[in-house]
Amino acid sequence: MKALFIGGTGVISSACARLALDRGIDLYLLNRGQSTRPVPDGAIVLTGDIHDEASLQAALGSHHFDVIVDWIAYTPDHIEADIRRFAGRTGQYVFISTASVYHKPVISLPITESTPLHNPFWQYSRDKIACEERLIRAYRETGFPVTIVRPSHTYDQTKLPLTGGYTIVDRMRKGRPIVVHGDGTSLWVLTHHTDFAKAFIGLMGRSQAVGEAYHITGDEVLTWNQIAQAIARAAGAKAEIVHAASETIASYDPDWGANLLGDKSHSVIFDNTKIKRLVPDYQAVIPFERGVEEVIAWYDADPARQQVDEAFNSLLDTIIAAQGRAMSGQAGAFSDPVYM
Repeated sequence: MKALFIGGTGVISSACARLALDRGIDLYLLNRGQSTRPVPDGAIVLTGDIHDEASLQAALGSHHFDVIVDWIAYTPDHIEADIRRFAGRTGQYVFISTASVYHKPVISLPITESTPLHNPFWQYSRDKIACEERLIRAYRETGFPVTIVRPSHTYDQTKLPLTGGYTIVDRMRKGRPIVVHGDGTSLWVLTHHTDFAKAFIGLMGRSQAVGEAYHITGDEVLTWNQIAQAIARAAGAKAEIVHAASETIASYDPDWGANLLGDKSHSVIFDNTKIKRLVPDYQAVIPFERGVEEVIAWYDADPARQQVDEAFNSLLDTIIAAQGRAMSGQAGAFSDPVYM
């Protein structure tokens, strides 16, 4: 199999690139050569800019691919360009969408690929929905060979699932409270990028996948309180949690709020039957308890990675103080936030 990854050195795509090479796929990566992540040994790099037509055509030349995966298409104009460029050049075009396209608020659980797509809260998700709709129209009208893949919250050793990155770890280790949205009991699914890769590589080059959409997630379901506590344990600390409504967080930080209201504040459980039917040996085997140990070890291995965002620290302190005042006003007796 000859495959082209547009991107290929990101959180999810890096694991997929390594596994593709391990399985004997002839892998080409199109990128600008600016990633901080190393290109895996064995991949052929085509240096070019997907958003620069002359650069792209010079890089691609006369290549034809069995599979083209665009890891960095986000808006309908990106998709229009891809349809024009890659029609007739590939047997399968894989679009990386997102599981946040599914109806928010969540209308039923578990979520399947037939769950309606609707997200009034987050522009990112609405753009991905528009991309999907354009691609399905191209498939129906001209046979453009699209497969849609919807990752949920996929992470590697460089990514904590809580907003703030290493700043959260630093606060925990210093005994400072953190903010968790809602009451911390909504359900969430985290997927290690190497688990995701097993399912993803399994659908590449499969004619049965053309014209279809698949989400790929783990099966482990955790509350946000459990996620925060797992991070603290891996960091050798304790999680002192202050809860704040997602709407409250949005009033202080609209971008963080849109991410919560459009995705993370809603309980999700995914039915992975469809991808497992196509890739029968797919099983997510890395629990977050183990995966987060990799994250903490990655931070601890290099002091340069331990970047503390003082602006985010200040934001958390402001929200926590406001929650403390609110609790004091409600209870008439508390002057400090309530921790758990």
